[in-house]
Amino acid sequence: MGSVLPAGRLAVGIQLPIQSKSTNYVEPWEEHAGAAELAAVARAADAAGLFYVAVCDHVAIPAEKAPEMSTEWWDTVATLGWLAGITEHVRLLSHVYVPAYRHPLAVAKAFSTLDVVSGGRVIMGVGAGHVAGEFEVLGVPFAERGRLLDESIDALRAAFAEDYPTLPGPRWPAADVGQHPRPIQEDGPPIWVGGSSPAAIRRAALRGDGWLPQGPVTPEIVASIHEQRLAAGRHDAFDIGAFVGPSYVGEPDWDLGGRALTGSPEKLAHVLGKFSAMGVGHVQIRFRSRSADELVDQIARFGAEVLPLLG
Repeated sequence: MGSVLPAGRLAVGIQLPIQSKSTNYVEPWEEHAGAAELAAVARAADAAGLFYVAVCDHVAIPAEKAPEMSTEWWDTVATLGWLAGITEHVRLLSHVYVPAYRHPLAVAKAFSTLDVVSGGRVIMGVGAGHVAGEFEVLGVPFAERGRLLDESIDALRAAFAEDYPTLPGPRWPAADVGQHPRPIQEDGPPIWVGGSSPAAIRRAALRGDGWLPQGPVTPEIVASIHEQRLAAGRHDAFDIGAFVGPSYVGEPDWDLGGRALTGSPEKLAHVLGKFSAMGVGHVQIRFRSRSADELVDQIARFGAEVLPLLG
């Protein structure tokens, strides 16, 4: 599969607020926000020309994890399906989905349908998962999560590409069963693999169409990915991502409470340009805000004042 990124410029996306409320990044205003505010933010991203909006994936948070993670995690596919109907251009990314929680045929059916209703705008970000208690309650062996993700990716490839796929297993064998609708994108949505461990980076290089890091990106990691792909005989395009972190267009008149990228559009574009120079094709940015209206304004300013400088 070729790259899905726009040619000639760095692509920028956001993880949406409200749909997940981890204490690592939730803003105070999100506590009482809901579907109306989420819709406004997604439409703003669509209008501003952002490349993607992203939705997370957790099924059930163990009680001991709730103080840190919260239990507010909207269903990935249901939320992206709703967003497909209220946006027109922005890509819809699962960041990241844990396919091992479900049978690959059920996952393929959901994402193929999502690709159809969105007009081919889906990007499937996948990961191995990290909450042991969640695996336990779903009856999935946590210790085997890496192997299960590998099997899931291979099974999804087959299910996206073939009318009657054969899934060799061992956990999810299947044959002589068909699925429709077929995805709009040829061979199905691109699969970007998340994670920054050596195993995750290797998985992204060998099985993925792109990489969604969970930590810093360095020239050495980028070079290693390309070397691993060449060694495996993979010469197709590969989409490498990075995190920008907390940001604000302009000079905020309030305390952001920590380090953040702030300043003029030129400054932001200059910093983001360093990612392009490293071989990164898309970045995820998190705009700090005190309200949904301020977040919508930040997205609009970024689209009007910073994106044109990234070409």
